[in-house]
Amino acid sequence: MAEKTLIPILGDQLSVNISSLAGQNPDECLLLMMEVDEEATYVRHHKAKIAYIFSAMRHHAKALEERGWAVEYVSLSDPGNSGSFSGEIARALERHSIKNIRITEAGEWRVMAMIENWEDQFGLPVSICPDQRFIATHQDFTAWAEDKKQLRMEFFYREMRRKTGLLLDQDGTPEGGKWNYDSANRKPAKRDLSIPQPIRFRPDAITADVLALVAEKFADHPGSLDHFHFAVTHEEAMRQKRKFLDQALPRFGDYQDALLSGEPFLWHSVLSPYINSGLLDPLELCQDVERRYHDGDVPLNAAEGFIRQIIGWREYMRGIYWREGPDYVDRNFLAAERPLPEFFYSGDTDMHCMAEAIGQTLDLAYAHHIQRLMITGNFALIAGLQPQAVHRWYLEVYADAYEWVELPNTLGMSQFADGGTIASKPYASSGNYINKMSDYCQHCRYDVKQRSGENACPFNSLYWDFLVRNRDQLGNNHRLAMPYRTWEGMDSHTRDDIRTRAENFLDQLQKN
Repeated sequence: MAEKTLIPILGDQLSVNISSLAGQNPDECLLLMMEVDEEATYVRHHKAKIAYIFSAMRHHAKALEERGWAVEYVSLSDPGNSGSFSGEIARALERHSIKNIRITEAGEWRVMAMIENWEDQFGLPVSICPDQRFIATHQDFTAWAEDKKQLRMEFFYREMRRKTGLLLDQDGTPEGGKWNYDSANRKPAKRDLSIPQPIRFRPDAITADVLALVAEKFADHPGSLDHFHFAVTHEEAMRQKRKFLDQALPRFGDYQDALLSGEPFLWHSVLSPYINSGLLDPLELCQDVERRYHDGDVPLNAAEGFIRQIIGWREYMRGIYWREGPDYVDRNFLAAERPLPEFFYSGDTDMHCMAEAIGQTLDLAYAHHIQRLMITGNFALIAGLQPQAVHRWYLEVYADAYEWVELPNTLGMSQFADGGTIASKPYASSGNYINKMSDYCQHCRYDVKQRSGENACPFNSLYWDFLVRNRDQLGNNHRLAMPYRTWEGMDSHTRDDIRTRAENFLDQLQKN
């Protein structure tokens, strides 16, 4: 039997154009896809997240076979499943005559360390191919970041615009004369607007089998399977993309920061799980958005705002993750140590904004970026929750969460635990921001106008308490000079009442 090249395909590499397959003869290769317990349980991933990845993997294996590739698929319930990637590589080498291993680089430090050990572990050549689904290579980001005193996404984003040519005039200047139209993307939404809804895909037989498996094997994991809605094939993801481009993108820019009770999706694309797992190509998606703008179908602020999230923020997060290294996860600049409250896993809280964001997260494994940053993330920050616990929660509960993109977003952007590597100031706010951008406060038992007393919105007192208790670390931040002056301008009685309200709330939080 002729020796073959073993090509493992990981659960976030579900593209027929993945780099490990490029230039390879299907007759000389064996593809290996693995559902392993270690990956499903290193944190307690949301049931729907596990179901999405396993179902998409099983459908992708069929798609690869239809293109002539030989695929060996190890399901979670297969007898002898070792439970780990390395264990399944070892078993595959026992079953087959393999001359070398070829794999696209993993997205996470943890898995890359495992892969980099395979050559010594198995005594075979291992080729690690760069992941070409990204615009910036690791070397590109390192070169851009070198010698910079501050790393700011806006300037990196401009480099990505220049590299791709997206929304640039022929002379290389940005379309419309500005690089960034974020200031035009902050309108609160009204319920009388026609809000599009994403496609909710009906589970086929493969997905139904996966849902049953997950319900049995991961019953103690957070979240529900009752509302499973994900696309699980490239074709389904393309249908979702077209619906977004047709119905939601035109108003995405105006309302991308808006929040409404009972409306989890609004004008968001709901495409990030498919981009991050490989079912959709991010650059092709951005090019589609650009064409809609040039065709006159969407305004510039919508096209630019969406493209910035993909080639700007997403690429920037990946660059930060690999540049900062595995110990990035241990940073805790503000020394926040309060444990995560139980209601993060139940949604059972009187704070309506938190109940909305957490409730839909547990139901759908989804929340849009403002719910993550300015509701749950903001609360965790001003309440002083331990950033590592917050990171694990985000990694667990969202279907699009892989550590390379989630960790910098959480520790850096949301929790300021890196001390400003990513963000120039903490994304902390009182209830006023939530009231401005949503209807949440209208449905809450707390009064967003009050700063002290039992009925006062907890975000109000916690915001000021956060600033006061972190003054040693944050007092010299020029972007916080105005709120610190406002605090100093309050009379001592008001300040005492605010601190007392915050202290009482946090004491009660600890008991719960």
